[in-house]
Amino acid sequence: MKTSIFTLLLLFSICGLNAQQQIDSPTSLYDKQNEVKLNAVMLLAGVFEASYERNLNEESSVGISFLTPYDNENSDADINYYISPYYRVFFGKKYAAGFFIEGFGMLNSIDRDYEVQESGGYYTYEEKSVTDFALGFGLGSKWVTKSGFVFELVGGIGRNLFQNDYDDSQIVGKFGFNLGYRFK
Repeated sequence: MKTSIFTLLLLFSICGLNAQQQIDSPTSLYDKQNEVKLNAVMLLAGVFEASYERNLNEESSVGISFLTPYDNENSDADINYYISPYYRVFFGKKYAAGFFIEGFGMLNSIDRDYEVQESGGYYTYEEKSVTDFALGFGLGSKWVTKSGFVFELVGGIGRNLFQNDYDDSQIVGKFGFNLGYRFK
């Protein structure tokens, strides 16, 4: 009787150990194609930026970022929002990680000041919200842990294409330290 109980316990523990190894074994980075990220630097500045990225293969990915201020009183940003799709090419040895270059588009809305001449020769400034589209490029580096956590440094610069009558807003930028997670 003791032998059969011992054998039964041994069998259950072996099966349980095998199941535990299957659950705990980290999924290969090749199987994880999706990433969600938040820009930590922008959060401190009163601006929310979130990104979604899809890895196409070990050398490239596509993604989209969305930015909007949430604390207008403490934020110096004149930007109302931007939506920025991008394409990245990686040069690292790990799957979709390491040094990268990116090309991006950016639909952006910016508050611009413009002069209005009033009677009597006085000028006043009024604020106007202008929407524009920019094209640009960026550089960065991405690190991915075995458990799927993503750390990313990125910087980019672009030029608005349509509303170029204002010198102060022809150039747009994307900068940040992104923290996120890679999953299936």
